[in-house]
Amino acid sequence: MQILAATPNEYPELLSIWESSVRATHDFLSENDIQFYKSKMLSDFFPAVLLQCAKDNQQKITGFIGLSEGNIEMLFIAPEYRGQGVGRMLLSHAITHHQASKVDVNEQNPQAIIFYERMGFKIISRSELDGMGKRFPILHMQLRN
Repeated sequence: MQILAATPNEYPELLSIWESSVRATHDFLSENDIQFYKSKMLSDFFPAVLLQCAKDNQQKITGFIGLSEGNIEMLFIAPEYRGQGVGRMLLSHAITHHQASKVDVNEQNPQAIIFYERMGFKIISRSELDGMGKRFPILHMQLRN
C-alpha cells in the first residue's frame, strides 16, 4: 500500500468511494442529505483540500484523506477495505507529513469518534450545526500532545 497525491482525473473514483463509505457509516443522513453533499464534492470540497490517496499494489484507490491547514477535512475508506489499516495509515501520514492535528467529526458517527480517539485525538468542543449549517452536530477534536 502506498500514499500518493490525488489528481483531478481520480475525482470520480474518490466520489464513488465517498458515497459508498458514507452509505456504510453515516446512517443518520437521508438520501436528500447524501445527494446534497455529493453535489458539492467535485466542485467545492475536493478542490479545496490537499487530497492524498491510499493505493494497493494494483494502483486501486482504497481510501483517501483531505487536508487543509492542519485540519483533516475528510477521511473515507472503501467499505471493502475498512478494518484493514487504511484509515490508520492515511491518518498517520497526514499527522507525520502534513502536520494534521485537528478534525471535525459528526456526533452521530460513533465509529469515527472511536477511531480518532484511538489515534490520540480528544474532543475539545461541539457545534450544533455542521459547516453547511445543517443540524448535524459536530465534535471538534484535536490531537493530544
